[in-house]
Amino acid sequence: MQLSTDPSRTPSPGPSAPGTVRPGGRTARTRAAVRDAVLSGLVEHGYPGLTVEYVADHSGVHKTTLYRRWGSVEGLVADALDLAGEDSWTPPDTGTLGGDLHALAQEVVDTFADPAAGAAPAAFIAAAFQSEQAADALRGFYAERFGRCAPLVERAVTRGELPAGTDPGALARAVSAPLFFRLFITREPLDGAAAGQAADAALAAARAGVFASAA
Repeated sequence: MQLSTDPSRTPSPGPSAPGTVRPGGRTARTRAAVRDAVLSGLVEHGYPGLTVEYVADHSGVHKTTLYRRWGSVEGLVADALDLAGEDSWTPPDTGTLGGDLHALAQEVVDTFADPAAGAAPAAFIAAAFQSEQAADALRGFYAERFGRCAPLVERAVTRGELPAGTDPGALARAVSAPLFFRLFITREPLDGAAAGQAADAALAAARAGVFASAA
């Protein structure tokens, strides 16, 4: 499941919750430019080295505007992650639950196997350990992502592959958790075999009703 990336609660015209309609035009272009600068800064310097001045220099947005709209580096990082959740990602639809889970696991492997693609997600995750606001935004991002996995579970229930009441979020976590453990805890390499093992383990647990709500 890809990570492409709670803003400040000040009464400024800052970002809103994931999934809401955003203004277009110049406002959207400005926000995208700021997001790109935040991503670059996180990749280059990490969260401790990211500054509002860096974002201003690389986005072309004056720092007074950045402070007014986002409040701080924390607000900038949280909004960049919020904006990342507005992409068009949908869960795989291979025709079988096993195929879908294998495809989900392979997405994680493919993302982090590419240094360019994996750098920003890794930087966001690292930032979440250093900023509670970034951590809140990361939780919101994944909560929204897990919500998008609901059709995958619904299709599997309809096909008789899963018990009713299976939690999409719990199933998605079970697929990705072993892979993220390798990536960020033990620092082991990822490959197709690791993806397949994670998918098969999640599939067996889901079929057994481990992720189904109690009646």
